[in-house]
Amino acid sequence: MGEKEQNGGDAPLNPLEPTAELVNAANGIDHKIHPQKDVMIEDSAVTKAEKFERHHEVDELEDSPAKRRKLDADERDEEQAPTKSERKKGVAPIKAEFLVYPPGSKRDMGAAIADDDSAEGAAHTRDSDKRSKKEKSRGQNSNRSFGRSRDEVSLCSSRTTAPEFSPAECRFGDECKFEHDLRKYLKEWKREDLSTFDGICPIWKRKGKCDVGWKCRFVGSHSRERDTDDGRKELVLVGDEDAIVRHAKLDGVSDIGTINDISTQTKSDLMKHKFQTTKADKYITWLDKSGQHPKNSGRGGEKEAIEDNRAQFTEPPLLPSEKRRIYFGPETPVLAPLTTQGNLPFRRLCVGLGAQVTYSEMAMSLPLLQGSKSEWALMRAHESEALPPKVVNTTVKNYDNAKDLKFGAQIAANKPWQALKAVEVLTKLCPQLRVVDLNCGCPIDLVYRTGAGSALLDSPAKLEKIVRGMNAVSGEVPITVKIRMGTKDNKPTALKLVDRLVYGSEEALKSGYESCGAAAITLHGRSRQQRYTKSADWSYISECAALIDDYNKRGDDIADTAREVDGRSQPGNGKVYFLGNGDCYSHVDYNAHLEEAKVDSVMIARGALIKPWIFEEIDKGQYLDKSAGERLALVEQFVRYGLETWGSDEMGVGTTRRFLLEWLSFAYRYVPVGILDHLPPHLQDRPPAWRGRNDLETLLGSDNYKDWIKISEMFLGPAHKDFNFAPKHKSNSYEIEAEG
Repeated sequence: MGEKEQNGGDAPLNPLEPTAELVNAANGIDHKIHPQKDVMIEDSAVTKAEKFERHHEVDELEDSPAKRRKLDADERDEEQAPTKSERKKGVAPIKAEFLVYPPGSKRDMGAAIADDDSAEGAAHTRDSDKRSKKEKSRGQNSNRSFGRSRDEVSLCSSRTTAPEFSPAECRFGDECKFEHDLRKYLKEWKREDLSTFDGICPIWKRKGKCDVGWKCRFVGSHSRERDTDDGRKELVLVGDEDAIVRHAKLDGVSDIGTINDISTQTKSDLMKHKFQTTKADKYITWLDKSGQHPKNSGRGGEKEAIEDNRAQFTEPPLLPSEKRRIYFGPETPVLAPLTTQGNLPFRRLCVGLGAQVTYSEMAMSLPLLQGSKSEWALMRAHESEALPPKVVNTTVKNYDNAKDLKFGAQIAANKPWQALKAVEVLTKLCPQLRVVDLNCGCPIDLVYRTGAGSALLDSPAKLEKIVRGMNAVSGEVPITVKIRMGTKDNKPTALKLVDRLVYGSEEALKSGYESCGAAAITLHGRSRQQRYTKSADWSYISECAALIDDYNKRGDDIADTAREVDGRSQPGNGKVYFLGNGDCYSHVDYNAHLEEAKVDSVMIARGALIKPWIFEEIDKGQYLDKSAGERLALVEQFVRYGLETWGSDEMGVGTTRRFLLEWLSFAYRYVPVGILDHLPPHLQDRPPAWRGRNDLETLLGSDNYKDWIKISEMFLGPAHKDFNFAPKHKSNSYEIEAEG
C-alpha cells in the first residue's frame, strides 16, 4: 500500500512530526539521496531524526506547538530563499546529501592531508637515518617492503621466446637453476593467465609480439600448439605481422616506444670509470686553478688569471646564447618532476591529457656517474614526450618549435664536479632532452644533509658556480633551476637568489665570470621547513617574477653599468623564463597565477597526481566532472602503459601494480566537483567523510589502501601471494609536522 493510502491520501509523513507514527524508511519512505546505493541504516528516517536532535541542538522532539510552528516557518523560509552554506576554511565544501555524517558531528572529518614529501624525494630516504623521537612518532612506514612478484621457479632465458622443441643453448647446461621444461613451467611454476583485457596481451595487441614470451601472464593469447612432421605437438609463440608493420619505429625509439635508452655496456663503462667527460674535466681544472670559490675571487689580479686560464680550453664550451631555444607560455602547462609517482607511464598519461612539458624523476648525479641501472631508468621517456609542445604565436627570436620537445631531465648534486660530469654524460647519452634541470628544492633530510637539493639555497655562491659550469658543458641543451623560497619559514631568500642567478653576483662579475645563463627558473612558493604545510605564497612568487620581467625588458641595456652583463652569456637572447609552483588544482588557479603573479607558466605537481585531467581542464578552460567510469578508464590506461613499460610477466605485473597503488595513494583525494557546494576546489582542503554518486565513485575515493588493491585487481588480477603494499604512513589519518 502506498504512502498516500496509509495517510489518507495526504503527503508522506514527516518523520520529525511527534504525532506521526515513524515507519521504516526502507519500506515506507522512498529515500532518493543515492538511488544507486542500498539504503543504509544511518539514512533511515529514525536515524535522521536522532541525528537532527543530537547535532542541531533540538531540546526534544516533543516541543511546544508554538516552537514547532516557528521551526516550520523557518524551514519554509529556507525553501523559499535557498542559500549555500558558508565555506569553511580548510574543509572541502561537500554537499550535505553526500556526507556520511552530518555537519558539525565529531566524526564528520575524513582523513587529514597526506604527507606530500612522497611526491618529492620519497625514493631518497633511508631506513637507517637517525631520527629524533619527535620524528619517529609521525607514523611513517619507514621500512616499507613491497615483497616480490616472481614465478616460483623461473623459466630459463634460453627458452623464453623459443619454440618448445628448438630452444637456444643454455650456457649453464645442467647446472642452470632455472626451468628448461616448458610444459612443466607452464603447468607448475607459472600462475594462470589473466582474464582482464579480454584475455589478450596488451603488448602483443599493440606491437604484434610480446618480449617476455612464455612468461607473459596473457601467453594464451599469443601461443598455440602445432603438429610437427614427426607427429608430435609443439608449443610455439605466434605474432601479428600487421601489428608489427604498424609498430615500425623511428631511429632513436626503442621497440617499446621509449627514448633515451642506455645500453648495458655503457652503464658498465660508467661503473668502471671508462666513460670520458673531457669538457667537465677541463672546466673543473680551470675552476680549481683560476677562481676557486666565486665569493673569494676578485683579489690581487685574479681577473687576469681567469682570462689566461680560459685559453686552456682546446674546444671552448658553448655559451648560453648558443643553446637551443626553448619556450614557456600560457599554453604550456608543466608537469613537475615527481619522485616515484612521476614515472614513465604516468607522464605518458598526462601527456595524453594535455601536459606540454614533462620532467624525469629527480636523479642523483653520483649514481648516474656510477652507471646505476635504477638511476638511468629514470631518464627513459616515451616517444610522445619527444614531440614538440603546443605553441601559439610565440615571438621568441630563433625559436624553432619543430626542434623542441617536451621531456627534460632533473638532477641533484652537492658538488660542482658531480653536476658537471653528470650533465656532460646526460647530454652525450640522451640525445632527446629538452633541458637539464638542477633541483634546489628537495626538502628530504637525506638529500639536504648531503648538501644537495634545498641545501644549495643556503650556498648561493656554490649554486652559482654549479649552474655556470653546467652551462659550459651541456652543449646545446639549456640549463634550468628549480628552487624554493628558502630553507626557513619567514626568512625567504629566493628573491636575492633569483637576482644572483639572472644577473650574476657582484663578486663573480668583477672576477671575470659571466652570468649563470639559466634559461628558466621555477620557484616553489614554500620554504624547506614548511614542506607542504600551509598554502604556497604566490605573492612572493609575484615579487620574483617582477624582477625577472625587469631583466627581460632591459636586456643588454642594463641601467647599472656595474652590473652590465656580456650579451653573449644571456640565455635565449636575454630571455629568462620564470615559472611558479604550488597549489595549482584547477584551470581557475592556473589562469589566476598567470594573470596575478605574471609568471610565464605554472608547474603542477600534486594537482596532477590527484586529477591528471587538470591539463585537459586548462586547455578547455572549464571544470570537467569526470564520472567514476571515466576515472576508472584512466586507471586502465595507466595499467596498459605500465605493462608496456615494465612487461607483462609476473615481475612486470607486480611492478605495474606497485606504481599504480602509489598513484592511487594520491588519486583517492579527488573530490568530484559535482558534489561540491563551492568552487574552485582547493588543494589544501580536507574533505569530511563522504560517499559518491555511485558505488564506484565511493570506492575510488576510499582512503583505505586495501580498496586501492581491489581497484588494481580489476585489471591485474589477484596480487601475488608474496606481494606487499603499505602506504607511506601506517595510517592515512595523520598530519604533516614541519621540521624545527
